[in-house]
Amino acid sequence: MSIPLVDVRAQYAPLRSAILERFAGVLDSGHFILGPNVRDFEHEAAAYLGTSQTVGVANGTDAIALVLDTLGIGSGDEVICPAFTFYATVEPLLHRGAVPVFCDIDGLTLNLDTADVAARVTERTKAIIAVHLFGRPAPLDELPEGIPVIEDAAQAFGARLGDRRVGSIGRAATFSFFPTKNLFALGDGGLVATSDDELADTVRRLRFHGSRDKQTFELAGYNSRLDELQAAVLRLFLQELDGWNEARREAAARYGELGLGDLVELPEDEPGHVYHMYVVRSPERDRVLERLKAEAIGCASYYSRPLHLQPALAFLGHEPGSLPETERAAAENLALPLWAGIEAADQERVVDVISEVFGARPALSGRAGSAHAAS
Repeated sequence: MSIPLVDVRAQYAPLRSAILERFAGVLDSGHFILGPNVRDFEHEAAAYLGTSQTVGVANGTDAIALVLDTLGIGSGDEVICPAFTFYATVEPLLHRGAVPVFCDIDGLTLNLDTADVAARVTERTKAIIAVHLFGRPAPLDELPEGIPVIEDAAQAFGARLGDRRVGSIGRAATFSFFPTKNLFALGDGGLVATSDDELADTVRRLRFHGSRDKQTFELAGYNSRLDELQAAVLRLFLQELDGWNEARREAAARYGELGLGDLVELPEDEPGHVYHMYVVRSPERDRVLERLKAEAIGCASYYSRPLHLQPALAFLGHEPGSLPETERAAAENLALPLWAGIEAADQERVVDVISEVFGARPALSGRAGSAHAAS
């Protein structure tokens, strides 16, 4: 039987009746745009994250764009960010004529290298975009002071850095509710979180054509609103999030117990990591990837061509070798199946297949009662 990389249906299946009830409530209300579910979800998300405000928008990319506009970032302004991330992190910069200044990553955490960030600060630096990659919090407390930090927390809803939730630490944070995320919608959706009330007010106007009342238009805005139906589902899923994240952490630990670390380099853990993806590393990544796919096991390599080497960013003049840790991670990373509720037997099969690639069985401390452990 096949094993998916992420099984979203397995997560929402137990909630199917409650989801349909929520949808019916929206249908019965007749409020489909910026209705009570959006309002209540914004309040509930702010309380969960520990911010004074959140603003629901159409998707995570728009969330970044609206924050950039609110901060006044435009042509020629420099924004420091990692190159080992999805294109949406920098795409809004390009639309505004701003300049992405790519920093390298820490080889252990895959998050931005704060020393390299500091070395790239200039008088034109207007912001730092810190990505909480694969659910692991970026080291925000080690970033240079005095520069606005935008948290790209698309992959990390519920993660913690010390005693604070990610999304509550920078000047503003952006989230995506794409269906594979830790907190997910059944379609697109996004969120801006901040404790800067003036910033939140501007984002709220920008998402609705630059207006407060549909009569007076104060800004050149957008049509970027979180749907009422999605907000109704997100309110339900937010109640499940901590349990889902704990289940992800348990599944991540299980891979280690099954001896996977004898075969590949495991992701470094920390208490606040919520494992949006379970990403290992190996110089033999492509061999492992090919074998897993042949066995119908979901897997993926992310950002294999990192942003500084993408055609759309060639104008920046980066050459191969300019960000060595980023390029090594791009060549070695491999995401393995993980979601809230993945069966231990499926994880055992993943480890078995990888062990066959290397011709060696790992230490199987996590399955002492299995046939393999007895052999």
